[in-house]
Amino acid sequence: QDPQSPEAEQFRLAAGQVPEVPFGLSSSAAVLAHYGSSANTVALFRRVDSDRRDLDMNNRDVDAKKLTRFVRVNELRLVTEYDPVTAVGVMQSSLEFNLLLITDKMSPKHPERMRKFRAAAELYKGKILFILLDSNLKSNERVVSYFQLKKSQLPALAIFHTPDDEHEVLTPDEISIERVQDFCNRFLQ
Repeated sequence: QDPQSPEAEQFRLAAGQVPEVPFGLSSSAAVLAHYGSSANTVALFRRVDSDRRDLDMNNRDVDAKKLTRFVRVNELRLVTEYDPVTAVGVMQSSLEFNLLLITDKMSPKHPERMRKFRAAAELYKGKILFILLDSNLKSNERVVSYFQLKKSQLPALAIFHTPDDEHEVLTPDEISIERVQDFCNRFLQ
């Protein structure tokens, strides 16, 4: 509640370490009531799945490092890159459908693929969680093998329904917005 408190200072330090995530600080009772928050609570609002995660900073040793980790673990972006840190947030998402773009981030075609994948993600916000999986990361090898894919078959799109593990894989020659839409619509039906 006190914008000059040590907790508020740690909050400001964390905000400086995660510039791509908008931060706001309020001591207004009306704002706290509007969001159903209590004093010294960090509320992380995720636009991708309209979910919220709270971190109570009362009676805890929460510093900027722990706060930054809380944000990194729980944030989900329009396209979330899957790695050991974001895996927790991905697994806890309320969205039941996940679409993975499994690709080599070092490929010269990567920026264009991502542009098209992000554009398609806009169309399914709140319905499908779009995830980028870098096939070069050793920690992602298990996911690639789960979909029974070889490096020679990449890039690939893999969509799955989390409650029943039903999934489908597409290995297109090229990633396009239309191809992603067709693939998603077919699976959703």
